Formats: sequence, C-alpha cells, structure tokens
Amino acid sequence: MKITILGSGTSQGVPVIACDCEVCKSSNSKDKRLRTSVLIEYKGKVVVIDSGPDFRYQMLRANVQRLDALILTHEHKDHIAGLDDIRAFNYKMKKKIPIYATTHVQEHLKREFEYVFSGINYPGIPEVELHTITNNIPFTVAGLEFIPIEVLHYKLPVLGFRIKDFTYITDANFIATDEMEKIKNTKTLIINALRKEKHISHFTMNEAINLIQELKPETAYLTHISHQLGLHDAINAELPPGIYCAYDGLEMEFDD
Repeated sequence: MKITILGSGTSQGVPVIACDCEVCKSSNSKDKRLRTSVLIEYKGKVVVIDSGPDFRYQMLRANVQRLDALILTHEHKDHIAGLDDIRAFNYKMKKKIPIYATTHVQEHLKREFEYVFSGINYPGIPEVELHTITNNIPFTVAGLEFIPIEVLHYKLPVLGFRIKDFTYITDANFIATDEMEKIKNTKTLIINALRKEKHISHFTMNEAINLIQELKPETAYLTHISHQLGLHDAINAELPPGIYCAYDGLEMEFDD
C-alpha cells in the first residue's frame, strides 16, 4: 500500500491569497500547501480521500490515471468542492465513480451538486454511485478495509479512517475515548494541527503532539496546516522525535 499526501494545507491553502507573510512568500516547495487530501494505491487500485477545490491539479500533479473510489470525510467546501472533476475518470474508465460518505454528507452533496443528482442525464455531468458509510461500520474498498473513526470538528461529526496500520484524521479538535481505541497500535498517524494558537474546531500543534504521544504511533505527521503555524523547516525543528510536518507530495509505503 502506498500513501501520497496530495494536500496538507488548511481551507485557504498556503500561500493565502494577498498574504505577504514569510510563510506565504517562502520559496521552499514544502511551504506550498494545497487543500487536504490523500491518495491510496493498492494492488493497482486507486482511492482518494476528499476532493477539495484543488482536486483537478492534485490529480494532474500526481499523474493519477484511474479512480476506483472517492471517500469523503465531511461536507465542508475544502473537502468536496472539486467533485465535478471526477468527470475525467468517467470518460477514461467508462464507469460511474463510487463515492463513500455518510447520509449527512450525501444530503449536502445533493444540494451543492444538484445537477449531478437531479435525474436529468445532461451530457458530461459527473456520473457517481453513492455508497453509505453507516454507524461507523468498517467497509471494504479496492481490497482494503476502512475503519471509520468519528471525530468532532467543533460540533460537526467528521470521519477519519484507519487502513491497516495507517490512520488519517483531518478537521478535528476532539476524539472520544472509544474512537481513540480504534487508533491504538497504528504505526503511522496523520492528524491535523492548524496553528499554535487555540482554535474553535482544530487541534493546535501542542494538542496534536499530546494526542500523538498518548497514542504512541511509530511515526506521525501533522497536516491541515495554516500559514500561521510557520515555515516547514522551522516546524520540523520544534517537533519531538518521530513527529514530522507533512508536505504535499510526501509518499509512504506499507507492507502487507
């Protein structure tokens, strides 16, 4: 199994429009952060978690040639806005693209992309097949078992996922004890860390570090990073051993 970070930035991305801070002006490619998303490749199959507004460019940059499923964590625009661009995979694969989401997220999709679900088969619209993630029950996609982990993004339920020894969590500031149990003994954890200052709906860097140290994965990466957190190299220099700042294009490989 291969994991690629397609995007490691917060909802505005980095650089932020019209910002002239040192992070947004940085020439380091690791300080250029598209909206959060990950690519999962396994035995010739491809699954993507979240299709934000950078989805088209992320697919081009990673040279993705097929899409066997799209899995959505929640309904915020920085995680679903690029849904229309799955059309390219419809054309190439000549099939509907399976989308996995809770009924709550599906309701939002039907409002935001009404033309996709109206029943009017206008030529060229995205062709999708909805699959419901129910009651946090594990499900299998492309030969991989996904274990849903429900976290809270302030008051909004958001799903993280554990796939084998890899766990991915974005947009969280609270994880209940029973959901924490699902993460334990994971080898690699990716979790959001927006900035150093307290935030209403995201973990801060220190909150993420404390959670990582409680869960004790072998390796952990911070994602959903804002320009307020700082420069990539400076963040890495502050982090404890085994914890790193994620960046766009980061690749990880896992043995079966």
